[in-house]
Amino acid sequence: MRKINRAVKIRICPNAEQRVQIEKTIGCSRFIYNCMLADKMEHYKKEKKMLRNTPASYKKEYPWLKEVDSLALANVQMHLESAFHKFFREPFAGFPRFKSKKSSRKSYTTNVVNGNIFLEGKYFASLLFCCENQTAEKRPAEKFIGIDFAMQGMCVFSTGKRAEYPMFYRNTEKKLAREQRKLSRCQKGSQNYKKQKKRVALCHEKIRNQRKDFQHKLSASLAESFDAVCVEDLNLKGMAGGLHLGKGVHDNGYGLFLSMLEYKLEERGKYLIKVDRYFASSKICSVCRKKKEELSLSDRIYYCECGNRMDRDVNAAVNIMNEGKRIFAECA
Repeated sequence: MRKINRAVKIRICPNAEQRVQIEKTIGCSRFIYNCMLADKMEHYKKEKKMLRNTPASYKKEYPWLKEVDSLALANVQMHLESAFHKFFREPFAGFPRFKSKKSSRKSYTTNVVNGNIFLEGKYFASLLFCCENQTAEKRPAEKFIGIDFAMQGMCVFSTGKRAEYPMFYRNTEKKLAREQRKLSRCQKGSQNYKKQKKRVALCHEKIRNQRKDFQHKLSASLAESFDAVCVEDLNLKGMAGGLHLGKGVHDNGYGLFLSMLEYKLEERGKYLIKVDRYFASSKICSVCRKKKEELSLSDRIYYCECGNRMDRDVNAAVNIMNEGKRIFAECA
C-alpha cells in the first residue's frame, strides 16, 4: 500500500524547565539562521560563489549553541538552503530575509530521535508522520450538490439551504475594537501593555477557533452526505482587495473551508469539482438555460421569461451543480 505523510497539530503543556528550553531553542534557531544568511551574502559579494556553511561551524565561536537541540539547528540549514533554491527557481518568491525577534513566527523544526522532544504563552506541536494511505478508492458519483459563495452566511447550496455562518469576526468586532483601543493607550513594554496584548490575542484566537469548528463540522457533513461537491474556482484574494470586500471575505474563511472539504472528500473516495470562475452561474436560468445580459448585485431574486422565480444565489448554486455534472461526465 502507498505511504503518505500526515500532520497533526496538538497543544502541549510544558513545565517551567521545558518552556525555558523551548524558548532557548527558538532563539538559537533564529540566531543561526540570521548568521548563516549574513555570511552567505557576504561570501557571495566577495567570491561570487555560494558559501556551504553549517551550524556546527558556529559552535566554537558561540558555545551556547551546544545547549539546544542540534537537529533543530540542522533543520535551520535545510530551510535556508530551500529558501535559496526557491529564489533561484522562482525569482518572484523573493530573496531570503532575516528573521526578526519581534515579528517572525516563533517556531522551530526538529526530528524525533532519542526522546529529544519535550511535551506563559501557549505551545503547539505539529507532528508529521508517514503512514499507509487509508484513502478510499474513487467511486461513481450519484449524489451531487452545488455551492455558491455568499458574503452573508458563507455559502448557499443547490438544495435551497444556506450555510448560515454566524460571522464570528463581525459579531466580535466592537469588542475587539474596544480591547485594541485600550492596548493603544497602554505604555509599550509595561505590564498593563503585556496583559492587554494578551486579551487582544485571546479575542482573535477565539474567533479563529469558532470559525474552524464551524467549517470542520459543515465540511464533514457535506463529505458524508454527497458523492460530488461542485464549487466555483474563485479568486478570493482578488475579491477581498479589488471589490473592497476584505473583512467579509476573510471573515467567511471560504478558502479554508474548501480546503477542508477537498481533503475530506478525497479521503472518502469522493470528488470536489471546480467550475471555471468565469462561468456565468448567476446570469443563467437554471430551468431554461437562457442567459441574462444584465444582472446587478442588488437583484437578489432571479426572474426569467420562462416563469422561473428563484433566489439569485440558489439559482447560481444549481447552475454550478449542473456544470459540475457536465465536467464530471466528460472526465469519466
